[in-house]
Amino acid sequence: MAFLASVGSTAPFIGLFGTVIGIIVAFQGIAAAGGGGIEAVSAGIAEALIVTAIGLAVAITSVLIFNYLSKRFDTLDMAMQHAAGELLDHLEAHDGRSA
Repeated sequence: MAFLASVGSTAPFIGLFGTVIGIIVAFQGIAAAGGGGIEAVSAGIAEALIVTAIGLAVAITSVLIFNYLSKRFDTLDMAMQHAAGELLDHLEAHDGRSA
């Protein structure tokens, strides 16, 4: 569970980091070419945004799985507590009696 929480919280930052790197590379390409129009920038920015989209997809998926598993574990925990209580009640009611 801690792993899913870590992935869900860090994936957007990793995607953002990739975007920043991609935009830096795009602008370095413009500078090396001596300028340029939107065509020179658009390919690099599009590539950078792909990394952001992947980071967000990983984060969203991880958070959804984490929330599902957390709810499932809570439900199982309540069921186990209820069953343990019933078992204790049964044992106390039949304490010292043979079957």
